[in-house]
Amino acid sequence: MTAGMSSAQGDAASPTRAGVSQVPLGQVATIRQTAGPMVVRTEDAQPTAWVYVDVGGRDIGGYVAEAKRMVARTMTLPPGYTLAWSGQYEYMERAKAKMQVVVPATLALVFLLLYFNFKNVGETLIVMLSIPFTLVGGVWFLWALDYDWSVAVTIGFLALAGVAAETAVIMLVYLDSAWKERRASGRPAGVPELYAAVIEGAVERVRPKMMTVASTMIGLLPILWGTGTGASVMKRIAAPMIGGMVSSTILTLLVVPAIWSLVQERGLRTAARKADDPSGPHVPGTLAGSTASPSRA
Repeated sequence: MTAGMSSAQGDAASPTRAGVSQVPLGQVATIRQTAGPMVVRTEDAQPTAWVYVDVGGRDIGGYVAEAKRMVARTMTLPPGYTLAWSGQYEYMERAKAKMQVVVPATLALVFLLLYFNFKNVGETLIVMLSIPFTLVGGVWFLWALDYDWSVAVTIGFLALAGVAAETAVIMLVYLDSAWKERRASGRPAGVPELYAAVIEGAVERVRPKMMTVASTMIGLLPILWGTGTGASVMKRIAAPMIGGMVSSTILTLLVVPAIWSLVQERGLRTAARKADDPSGPHVPGTLAGSTASPSRA
């Protein structure tokens, strides 16, 4: 359309300022067709040229890193020229910088809340150590779906960490309750009773845990299968949670009770050693191995 209009203007005549005679544009200008940008854009008072790249299904961060190495190896920019990577890559870098602050702050806040709940560093660490094991299922599920790491995936893992911490807390509550009931019943606080309390508390947690996993996965599967606007982002949020719930079930029912029993068993053995230790603090004012004889006036 532009070329046709230019040719027509070149053949036509334009009136002079006085409006008397007509001067063809071809006599005062040279009209030619050239390829160039549709719009001249400027940023910071400098003209810019944009190159749009579709990376397809590749990771944007990995693609840009590889492209930077190739550009630096094969091209030298003239003086006064700069090269910047923008678009989704720029947004991802900004979100990554924010996540480097948000993720540690979130984990620290979760640790404080758990400590205020248990008033015990050992049980708090058990819950915190369960979070990395829970994330394993989400990582494997992302690999199976061939999803790259993105901000949406990070949000999904944060939500998964919260659910995993919640289920681990409930398991510890069941185990502590079973152990306190057995100790309050007057039974000897030994290792066999501890194992019986672990089995009792873990068995009581099977049905609630399976109901939690089933309801969560049933609610997330439609998002994973959905299509339409925003579906690609929602899928990457739901995928880590679906995969992580599977590993969270195994972790909560098997690993958490085992770690808790080891910690409690160590405490029982420490208490038994202190009770069997003959050397202990003496009562003030007495001397071990001596008897006081009455004095006669």
